Amino acid sequence: MRTFLRAVLWLLVVLWLGGLMFFPIVAAAAFGSTADTHVAGTIVRKSLLALHYEGLVAGSLIVVLLLISQTIGALQRRVAGPVMITLIMLALTAFSQFWIIPKMESYRIATGGSIDVVGRDDPNRVAFNKLHVVSERVEEGVLLGGIVLVILLAGNYAEFTRREKPEALR
Repeated sequence: MRTFLRAVLWLLVVLWLGGLMFFPIVAAAAFGSTADTHVAGTIVRKSLLALHYEGLVAGSLIVVLLLISQTIGALQRRVAGPVMITLIMLALTAFSQFWIIPKMESYRIATGGSIDVVGRDDPNRVAFNKLHVVSERVEEGVLLGGIVLVILLAGNYAEFTRREKPEALR
């Protein structure tokens, strides 16, 4: 049971981080394969929404599995650090999903449906571009949090495996 919990925990982390790492490739492909930036932006938006829901589900399950693992002794170190990091990642993801993206969408709609059809000094385009920068920073924060989470979990696992080995094998 302990091995199963650790395996599922790692798979969820890999799923979330893998999506975060792959997303810039999707965005580059979308903008590189079509001349219409509105279409490319729509593809990126839909991909990001899916990635966020994946992260929200995976992150929630990670927190639950960390707490269960601590309770049954599947992890040796306390899980406060990994749980806190995961909660921060979840908060950033939710902020992007439920505040930044809808706000950016409202600015896009206010320009007539496409950001590129208005001048660079249009207030809606300026606000959209500012939020786009914030969105990028939020995603970078989630990715950085995921890397820290992997480090914390790897340290926890290494400690656990050292304690699991019989004396003769140490």
